[in-house]
Amino acid sequence: MAMDVVDYEIKGAEMQFVEVELDPGEAAVGEAGSMMFMDAGIGMDTVFGDGSGGGGSGGGLFGKLLGAGKRLVTGESLFTTVYTNQGHAKAKVAFAAPYPGKILPMDLRQLGGTLICQKDAFLCAARGVSLGIFFQKKLSVGFFGGEGFIMQRLDGDGLAFVHAGGTVLKRELQPGQTLLVDTGCLVAMTPSVNFEIQYVGKIKTALFGGEGLFFAKVTGPGTVWLQSLPFSRLASRVFAAAPQTGGSREEGSVLGAIGLGGVLGGVFGGSDDS
Repeated sequence: MAMDVVDYEIKGAEMQFVEVELDPGEAAVGEAGSMMFMDAGIGMDTVFGDGSGGGGSGGGLFGKLLGAGKRLVTGESLFTTVYTNQGHAKAKVAFAAPYPGKILPMDLRQLGGTLICQKDAFLCAARGVSLGIFFQKKLSVGFFGGEGFIMQRLDGDGLAFVHAGGTVLKRELQPGQTLLVDTGCLVAMTPSVNFEIQYVGKIKTALFGGEGLFFAKVTGPGTVWLQSLPFSRLASRVFAAAPQTGGSREEGSVLGAIGLGGVLGGVFGGSDDS
């Protein structure tokens, strides 16, 4: 299928969105629920899989089901939405990031046609980018990798947009150069990077260090993208502070430090010493 070449602009700081400009007949595919706004001349169509033309299986019903199955395995929705400019002038559609972080434009042509990313990192892409699955070769990655051994594989020669949490670090790894990364902080990598899991070592470090039992060991050559705030880490902190788990609604304030009940009791309850 012919790849659509789209113009784009990323706007915002902590909570970004990407604005994609489509020529007449051009289209973009977006993750379900990611659309922010669109011009009136753009039509929406919900499709099985990724809308790239059957997931490389010759099209037809089988190809569509295979493309949908790939997305189901990675934990994503069976459906994606295709936004097509049906008018006679340029039109825009915007896709918003789901939580604070950065939107990364990935030119698959410059990356050799393939990018491996975490299963929840994909935001949107030009029509023609194929969304597939990437299985890690070692089972230990699946059992101990934290984020699971199934990742997303983006194929094509067009633009894809990936979202990362917090601040993003891009590292170019030379042949044999190794980096140890928290498993949730690895956003994306080129296929030439070797990815495996390394045991931390001391059990007390794993139990009380807050970093888990295992690290991701990435070895060059290739490029890796890291995020400072994985969504799983953000969610766990929010959940731990929620009132239903013993947290206080006043945490982070003076009242949270000494307790609202203690303050009122000290002021109005009097003293037993008198």
